[in-house]
Amino acid sequence: MVKCGVKLLGGALSFQAALRRLTVVCAIAMVLIPILCVPGQALASLTDDRYDGNIFALYAGNGAIVPPRVTLAQSLKQEKPTLLFFYVDDSRDCKEYSFVISQLQAPYGRVANFVPVMADAIPLKESFTPDEPGYYFTGSVPQTLVLDGSGKVKFDQTGALEYEVVDDVFRDVFNLLPRTESEELRRRPVNELNIELVPSGS
Repeated sequence: MVKCGVKLLGGALSFQAALRRLTVVCAIAMVLIPILCVPGQALASLTDDRYDGNIFALYAGNGAIVPPRVTLAQSLKQEKPTLLFFYVDDSRDCKEYSFVISQLQAPYGRVANFVPVMADAIPLKESFTPDEPGYYFTGSVPQTLVLDGSGKVKFDQTGALEYEVVDDVFRDVFNLLPRTESEELRRRPVNELNIELVPSGS
């Protein structure tokens, strides 16, 4: 009697046993390969500290905010109020706070410059000048600053903030009515006239 066998995994197996093992291995591979190798497969989420891409595009629906349209130096030259925001893409707090930054850009983005800065991209230097983001960075993220048109720091706070906290600062910078008096962005009365906050040139 002639035996037909296949040497596999260090032992002699019958052809049928080898075929069964090969089928099991192929089935496992078919399940694991798409999970591990497909590009774009997100393994991170809003509630963890893993990197999964541009947080503004993924979690705030506003991929256009990064890179910023102007640098801090350009914003200061324009003498426009500036929201300077330090973040990293692999921080849970930054991911959650990116939505607030995007919400703030809706009413203020045409009258103030928004300058998000990736904290990891700040160069290592002994000192910085006031027109460089590193001058203001304290080493923790998220960090939010609001500078008025003259470059004076009106607000500097670390941590994820409520929309209303930064909105109140902008209302002060633009001399708007407090939220308790007006949900709309309206300037304080001057000579009994209310002037709506609109971008210049409109």
